[in-house]
Amino acid sequence: MSTLQGYTVPRTPSGRASLVPPPPWHYVGDFLVVDFHADPDAAASLLPEGLEPHPDAGRCAAVFADWQSYSEGGDELLDPARSHYKEFYLVVNALLDGEPVTTCPFIWVDQDFALVRGWLQGFPKKLGDVWVTRTYDLETRAAPAVAAGSRFGGVCTARGNRIAQARVTLEAPSETGSVHTDPPIVNVRHFPRLAAGRHDDPQVHELVRSRSRDRAVSPVWEGAAELELFDAPGEEHTLLRPVAVDRGYRFTFGYTVDDLETVKELVR
Repeated sequence: MSTLQGYTVPRTPSGRASLVPPPPWHYVGDFLVVDFHADPDAAASLLPEGLEPHPDAGRCAAVFADWQSYSEGGDELLDPARSHYKEFYLVVNALLDGEPVTTCPFIWVDQDFALVRGWLQGFPKKLGDVWVTRTYDLETRAAPAVAAGSRFGGVCTARGNRIAQARVTLEAPSETGSVHTDPPIVNVRHFPRLAAGRHDDPQVHELVRSRSRDRAVSPVWEGAAELELFDAPGEEHTLLRPVAVDRGYRFTFGYTVDDLETVKELVR
């Protein structure tokens, strides 16, 4: 009898049907980021156990990303339906043992493999539709250049409702890049139990820090930004509705993931 294989389900004799192949996972994406501030109390209410509010109260960022990814030795790049995806997420700045970090309380993605891969890393991904203005290596009116005066937009919808939209007008190369997304990401991996009487006793409940390597980033451009978050049934991201919008940024970023650090086991 053959042994079933696969990093995730479905597991088969060959393991090729596994929704998420084993790491390492290689990523590259175009990013549209808006740094902003939300209500400090609302931002603090979303911090998981083990994190404290950032001294710059309410500091957050909204991120639209147009990704391409593949697994080691995989053929996803030749099958773009398995390598392309887009996502929108919000991060809140915080402190972990006195050091700056970010945490992601809300995120939407448009592919199932990226959704499950995110759960494995502690990102609370939900399905949505995400659209981001693209640029191309060609001077044409249909493709805004990464240059002064160019305008980029991002839109996220979920279950038929608009979740968020952003617009950034580039002005100049950035000396700092997005300050609000610079600290490392710390999230909660949470997998509940279904066994009767144990619904409040999760199988996994831990604070984890994202780890990556072979990081590369393009020149970063910045400019004036707009950001709107919209109410929608079954959603609570408008807890982070902006009270002040800072700057917007456009860049390309790539890295590899094959590790995750457990910071601490949380009280169950």
